[in-house]
Amino acid sequence: MKVLAIAGGRHPYEESTPVLESFLTGAGHEVTVTWEADILADARSLEEFDALIFNTRRAEETSLTEAERNGLEAFVKGGKCFLCIHISGTVTDEWPQFRDITGGGWIQGKSYHPPYGTFTVTVSNSSHPLAFGVSDFVTNDELYMGIDYSADNDVFIQGTSEEGTYPWAGEQMFMPSDTFPLGWTRTYGDGKVFVTLLGHNGLSFETPEFQAIVLNGLNWFSS
Repeated sequence: MKVLAIAGGRHPYEESTPVLESFLTGAGHEVTVTWEADILADARSLEEFDALIFNTRRAEETSLTEAERNGLEAFVKGGKCFLCIHISGTVTDEWPQFRDITGGGWIQGKSYHPPYGTFTVTVSNSSHPLAFGVSDFVTNDELYMGIDYSADNDVFIQGTSEEGTYPWAGEQMFMPSDTFPLGWTRTYGDGKVFVTLLGHNGLSFETPEFQAIVLNGLNWFSS
């Protein structure tokens, strides 16, 4: 597939993006990486690609322009594919349509997570095409809690947090034990969408199962 990956923002994308590009090209995909989002406003340039990957945080000072938002919406709705990684799916008040595309994600100012560390990702739907060849696995990452997601998302991986009090936003915050979705698929118009809340940094991207799930996603896109 011809894949456009947009990177950049307030996260360690300089670590994770080269890993992403490496394993995608190693699997035979043609990958173009850009750290700017203005290509989204250029329908003719976008048309060259089969899939768009967001490994980027586009909120606040890095928010997309109206033309870029419209371009992304038209790209996916028109039958192309969209992969949204980690905090890339941030839900913001100024762009509510993005939630319709992604099916939810990190809510600016409301979502939270325990400190970055090791936890188990559980395959909750082993028959899902993105779970092909993947069993429960341990990863180094952030387990997002208090996120927003739609009931019609087809969830296939999840994680269970341990109850505890952790530092958050300069204070100590109690976080309950609960199970949270970490990956799902959905459709938007004629397009296919895959969202994973995994993928904080380079080490997270190096997890073999994370890479397998992303590659399964591209296979699902092309099916």
